[in-house]
Amino acid sequence: MPIYAYKGLDKKGKEVKATVNVESIAAAKAKVKSLGIMLVEIREQKAQGTSGGGGTISRLKGGSVPVDDLAIMTRQLATLIKAKIQIVEALTALTDQVENPNLRLVLSDLKSKVNEGTSLAKALQDHPKVFTNVYVNMVEAGEASGTLEIVLVRLADFTESQVKLKNKIKGAMTYPIIMGIFGFGMMNVIFIFVIPKIAKILTSQKRELPLITAICIWISNFMLNYWWLVIISIVAIVVGTSKYVNTAKGQSQWHAVQLKLPILGVLIKMINVSRFCSTLGTLMNSGVPILTALNIVKNLIPNVHMKDAVEKARISVSEGASLTQPLVQSGHFPPLVTHMIKLGEKSGELEPMLKIISENYEDQVQSKIGGLTSILEPIMMICLGGAVGFIVFAVVIPMMNMNSISK
Repeated sequence: MPIYAYKGLDKKGKEVKATVNVESIAAAKAKVKSLGIMLVEIREQKAQGTSGGGGTISRLKGGSVPVDDLAIMTRQLATLIKAKIQIVEALTALTDQVENPNLRLVLSDLKSKVNEGTSLAKALQDHPKVFTNVYVNMVEAGEASGTLEIVLVRLADFTESQVKLKNKIKGAMTYPIIMGIFGFGMMNVIFIFVIPKIAKILTSQKRELPLITAICIWISNFMLNYWWLVIISIVAIVVGTSKYVNTAKGQSQWHAVQLKLPILGVLIKMINVSRFCSTLGTLMNSGVPILTALNIVKNLIPNVHMKDAVEKARISVSEGASLTQPLVQSGHFPPLVTHMIKLGEKSGELEPMLKIISENYEDQVQSKIGGLTSILEPIMMICLGGAVGFIVFAVVIPMMNMNSISK
């Protein structure tokens, strides 16, 4: 069902802007008129990726619906379904209250398709850029088992936990990035505008300069005369590295290096293990078969080496063997994790065990990110202080020599 955005004047002459969700533009005009509003302008609202006919949404481009909005919508839908409200009525209520225009259009499309007899999971599949495979498969399992409200609550919890982790990582990296940009800008200003003026004074004395001063002046001259070469080199390195990393060999090597990095390597493993356990546990708990769940989880893990370990585990399970053995052989999953998964397999309590592991690792990731931030801050300050100290000594030493000679 299309959505129409209108602009009009109420009885007091005040401008009103809103939307109505009706079958046609004629019905939209009638609806606005019934509200006592004098219509000025009305048009069908469309999002990126919408098709031209009838307001039907084809596929939204990536990033059109933020994960935060999706998490809130899922929580609200779960609440409405739990209150025994029919799915169509619940989607209607959400369509009227969500603020994101693209999400509103998606919900309107879902409502129309479900109202026509399509299952909710099938309707979700038409929007792959908004709803992930995890989301669709969990809803499908919930509909099949008659536990949709429970599955939606789990989905909301899962989505919200992913949002929290993402925001935590962003927050941790904000300070170092700002400091790095500030420091880089300050060094450029000093070497391009300040050092050349001081260099003229020092070189006019026609005395041999200290090595540290000569290096500082050389850097300044290089940046002044060959700034274009610096820019070209940086662009070439970034583009070349990006292209190489996008190849199969380059990606494999880069991901292997990531796992071996001090501090960061441990954090990357923790994040991937947490994602593996939380997603697999959530899917299985919602009734998704383990082979399907492992295939979905594999595609959610960005590191190719850990992804390969999950694929081997899926093959092992499909052959009737253990899930744990391929994870142990990869060397990328901590012994405690593989031991707990093994115990879960033997006891038939794999889902609760995966939940325990994911919760534990989420706490560890939070703690590790906090620790990383506390380490990065002094390192950035030391690097910035060292750069400033280098420039100060490069300028002060020859100045002191000049004063001692004059005396």
